[in-house]
Amino acid sequence: MTKIVMLALTATVLMAAAISFPFLTLEARGLTQKNSVIDAILAFSSGLMLPLSLVTAGLIVVLPLMRLAAILYALTPMAIGWAPAKGALQAFRLAETLKPWAMAEIFIVGVAVALVKVAGLAILTIGPAFWAFTALVLITVLNDNFMCRLTIWRTLEDRRPH
Repeated sequence: MTKIVMLALTATVLMAAAISFPFLTLEARGLTQKNSVIDAILAFSSGLMLPLSLVTAGLIVVLPLMRLAAILYALTPMAIGWAPAKGALQAFRLAETLKPWAMAEIFIVGVAVALVKVAGLAILTIGPAFWAFTALVLITVLNDNFMCRLTIWRTLEDRRPH
């Protein structure tokens, strides 16, 4: 469980970096524009496109962070030898429910495809947030592979205070 908690914590830090730093810089015809993940979300925030902006924010930032927070809440006390926190079962259930909806990896694949398409039209410089997001996706996949859900459910049940 310690490995799962450490990977979830690492993913949380990487998500903060991916949100905070520039994602990529486009340069064409003497004009330069730096974009961040927040810029991508806010690009659709006006008029009829607002729902798209909210869904984008939810799927690539909010839901992955909620899932990581739920994993950390459910497993951290047990990783350090304590009894599960109150509501740990519900938190882990939430993490499992959010798994298919936390689509950070879909975002990075979409960005990679877009970069290939745009590469001939402008000079692209990949920023630190791109690499943080890529590492986040790899860490999330690694964490999901280490996580034995059956063992976690049993441990949550066995260690819960009666």
